[in-house]
Amino acid sequence: MPIFPGWESLTYIFATRIPKFRFACYRMILISITILFFAVYSFLIIFYWRTWVKIPSFVAGASAQTRPVSIIVPARNEKKNIARLLTSLQLQNYPTQLTETIVVDDHSEDDTADIARKFPGVTVVQLQEDSLNSYKKKAIETGIKKSTGEIIVATDADCVVGPAWLNTLVSFKDQYHSVFLAAPVGFIDDSVGSNKLLYNFQTLDFLVLQGITAVSVFSRSHSMCNGANLAYEKKVFHEVNGFEGIDHIASGDDMLLMHKISKQYPDRVHYIKSRDSIVYTQAAASWKEFFNQRIRWASKANQYDEKRIYWILLLVYLFNLCFLVLLIAGFRNSSYWFWALVLWVAKTIIEFPFVNAVAAFFGKRSLMKYFFFLQPLHIFYTIIAGLFGQFGKYEWKGRKVR
Repeated sequence: MPIFPGWESLTYIFATRIPKFRFACYRMILISITILFFAVYSFLIIFYWRTWVKIPSFVAGASAQTRPVSIIVPARNEKKNIARLLTSLQLQNYPTQLTETIVVDDHSEDDTADIARKFPGVTVVQLQEDSLNSYKKKAIETGIKKSTGEIIVATDADCVVGPAWLNTLVSFKDQYHSVFLAAPVGFIDDSVGSNKLLYNFQTLDFLVLQGITAVSVFSRSHSMCNGANLAYEKKVFHEVNGFEGIDHIASGDDMLLMHKISKQYPDRVHYIKSRDSIVYTQAAASWKEFFNQRIRWASKANQYDEKRIYWILLLVYLFNLCFLVLLIAGFRNSSYWFWALVLWVAKTIIEFPFVNAVAAFFGKRSLMKYFFFLQPLHIFYTIIAGLFGQFGKYEWKGRKVR
């Protein structure tokens, strides 16, 4: 016998209608949050695109330089690459008498130093310190101590440069009175051999990072650069006490230094948009190496004093995390998978103009045909690299660092 009239109806409502209502509320909240993140993310990408096309291209005139330059090359176990870089440096159209190249050998276990010594005019310095967490910063610092030039130009041992590279950098610095100059970096074609998927994926991902680098510096929204292609005044490096205060972090010889300098010279930190200034580097040769590299880059996120970049990185991470949440929720209700597909298409549409414009600058527009299909892999790696970058260790040049 029912406790009171209508008890069966009330029980039925609680048993059937309430769970459905609760599920509808959860779905509405999840979809609303996803749409909000997408809206903010879209405004950010549109800003990047519109700013990228506003950045003027720079073309240097004939060489008429009088500024002595020191090129610093940290190197560890680079016997396969160091000769190619040093050969390209000797082909520069910048005055030879104003150029010095210093290779800092970071405890190499191969013939890197011996190969470098065979090149005339190249100074090889052995890094003495051991048991560090930031070997690359110490190597650059050691090279700067040995240098005689007014301008420090930093690149990596696995890179190659064009003949107008140095003249273009110095010409831009002189014209715009830059104290710190971030310059573009691209990948050497087919530098991972037969693994086309890995090469195409990381090239498109790297193009995005290069485009954001240019926009962030040009708009002065936040500091961003790549250590494979930098130029800065040596006296300014000493003014900000070099890597002091950031020398405990394994990475950050580029962006963290840039931020220190930009705080003191906010109007004299620039980006050069010039094909002649591009440095070409090796792409990661394996998926393991790729993830280690990206985890290393992500590890700097919580070290920035400049909080704008932190919030941008957090926005990008949370937006990509929405895909994972929708995918998991889809096992409870398949309608979430439809929303994930819609978001995948929308993400591609909003990003395409920006990435396509950057790809055109680097001569990689042919890769845009893979852009839509590589989105899931990009989302997955963003989530994993962002997570492990904050909580995990990674391998760098054969060492475990944090």
